[in-house]
Amino acid sequence: MKKILFLTPYPYDVAPSQRLKFEQYYTFIENAGFEITQKSFISLTFWQFIYKEGFFFKKIIYTIIAYFNRLMLLFSLPKYDIVYVHLWVTPFGPPFFEYLVLKLSKKVIYDIDDLVYLKNNSHEKKLSKWLKGRQKPIYLMKHAAHVITCTPYLDAFVRQYNTRTTDISSTIDSDRYQVVNTYQNDHKIVLGWSGSHSTAKYLSLLTPVLQRLAKKYSFDLIVMGTADFKIEGVSVISMPWREQIEIETIQKFDIGLYPLPNEQWVHGKSGLKAIQYMGMGIPTVA
Repeated sequence: MKKILFLTPYPYDVAPSQRLKFEQYYTFIENAGFEITQKSFISLTFWQFIYKEGFFFKKIIYTIIAYFNRLMLLFSLPKYDIVYVHLWVTPFGPPFFEYLVLKLSKKVIYDIDDLVYLKNNSHEKKLSKWLKGRQKPIYLMKHAAHVITCTPYLDAFVRQYNTRTTDISSTIDSDRYQVVNTYQNDHKIVLGWSGSHSTAKYLSLLTPVLQRLAKKYSFDLIVMGTADFKIEGVSVISMPWREQIEIETIQKFDIGLYPLPNEQWVHGKSGLKAIQYMGMGIPTVA
């Protein structure tokens, strides 16, 4: 049986970029004759606090442990038929670990999601921008046996460095995404947004619109992705994103919201929220 190693930033089944890009296909990959191993840089324990305020020294310790685990992993790379790298091997500095993975692996497939190679974008905090190695995605693009992208814009960029690419947008499981809305005006209207803590700021673009609507209509705004989202004068029900409640929460939406600013970072997005909403028959304002 052939072996494939997935090198990912995040643990299994916690990040939409991984879950909807390749993790949901693991069963199909295994049925095709591959034995799958996934090794994440961020452990499940680290994931519980990495994006929370504070925990500074604890974050340093877990980052050092993560680098040590990546170092030990290098010795096992030759036994895999394919090494599938998502975003990066390690997050900081020059592409040293990426170079070693490419040298020690039989074949590397690189999966890039979003425009992670941008030197400056509003998506990240200043410290994160300074620490992250922007050469890593470019290096992996150039030297991977194949690159999987997620939008035509991103695919065109990658083809400057490597013509062996495939553009695969984020997808949903149509057996699980079922229409339940009866479209009856017998309840308080629900507007909804699903995302992450880092993209919740985009929903704030609609703050004046939603405040004006709230003065005229009675509605709830469900926000799944961050527990502390608020808009003055608007009835907001906010919660962290969890895979276990994702589908049932989106099914409560009467109208799905997907605001985005016109900036370069956004050009790398694959429209996942709209795909999710419309996959359940929910009218979408995007």
